Amino acid sequence: MADDASTPDQPDRDDGDDGNSPFNPFAAFPMFGDIAKLLQSQGPLNWDAARQFAVLGATHGEPEHNVDPGDRIAFSDLARIASMHVDDVTGTDAELPEPRVVTRSQWAAETLEAYRPLFTDLATSLNQQPGGAEADTDAGGDPMMQMMAGLSQMMGPAMMGMSVGSMVGQLSQRVFGLHDLPIPRAKEEIVLVSRNISEFAGQWEIPIEQMRLWVLAHETAGLRVFQIDHVRDGLAALVREHASGFRPDPSTLADSLGDLDAFGSGDDPMQAIQSAFSDPAVLLGAVQSPEQRALQPRLDAAVAAVVGYTDWVVDAVAARLIGGEALRIAEAVRRQRAASTPDDVFVEKLLGIRVGEDQVRHGKSFVQGVVDRVGESGLNRLLATPGSLPTAAEIEAPGLWIARVDPDHG
Repeated sequence: MADDASTPDQPDRDDGDDGNSPFNPFAAFPMFGDIAKLLQSQGPLNWDAARQFAVLGATHGEPEHNVDPGDRIAFSDLARIASMHVDDVTGTDAELPEPRVVTRSQWAAETLEAYRPLFTDLATSLNQQPGGAEADTDAGGDPMMQMMAGLSQMMGPAMMGMSVGSMVGQLSQRVFGLHDLPIPRAKEEIVLVSRNISEFAGQWEIPIEQMRLWVLAHETAGLRVFQIDHVRDGLAALVREHASGFRPDPSTLADSLGDLDAFGSGDDPMQAIQSAFSDPAVLLGAVQSPEQRALQPRLDAAVAAVVGYTDWVVDAVAARLIGGEALRIAEAVRRQRAASTPDDVFVEKLLGIRVGEDQVRHGKSFVQGVVDRVGESGLNRLLATPGSLPTAAEIEAPGLWIARVDPDHG
């Protein structure tokens, strides 16, 4: 009769294990094994976790009021004024969608869904088996590395979902609309977070109608930029290429925890651990690849051009509509951009999008240099030329860009 009990030489396997599964450090603990399967059940990114953490980050667990109908009406009335002036500056006249005014949690949920393909690419690149089959063989001789690799594969989807959701939720606390983060979306629309706009205006003692006009000019200008097909598609391709270019390294987590002197430094141990885990390289084992390092200057140049052009349009429109107060609003927004937060670190390291002071300065300098040479109408015409996203060298030397996209002016 067959022996029902497992022998030491033939340990039990989880159902469905064909012998080729990655090392499972929880194999001896069925309950934890079931949890691991649940965490991995939605593919490379756990979307349930992402949605929950996005809403939690947006609301901080507090009840959220609906948008005041009066705010919707005010934005709708002002949008027509702002769009008319943006179109005059940019030389466009296509019909614009009616602005939608949303809560923070709505913005977070919609952003998570809009960037789902991008986040999926990111999660897939981080969920790769590091180094392929050879790495499995090498790791087999190192129990710690083997355990960290197993933990990374099992916990990766949940950690990725929590990280992405938290990032989007926290961003919803301060964005004005869709174009604070210059990443194209499939749907062309104007979406505004009225609470953030009102709170920012109150913090800087800016009249609310002037603040609304400034934001509407910014969102309309950003939409007009991304309505240029080759600009939208070119930037989107660069962002997705960066997101899919990570090479995971489980040793990053082990090394970082090994170097963490949380209990010997005299600092708050929990604060030290939280600081370490705020870095995506520690939390997700995200290691920048040579391909990403080579790509970064091109992505920086594209972002600088988009941000620089958008800001140039907004400055021109705001000077007409708001007058001298426009400079104070622009300076207040600049200071908010310059105040780096952990969410900015995640956006920069995971998506490659950098919108710091250097990027803004380079973008504005580039656009002004083009306007000085070919005028406002020339800038708009050249931007509409296919393949006009500038290179890193051209951002520094606008004349090179003009010579490439329009040799007659070069």
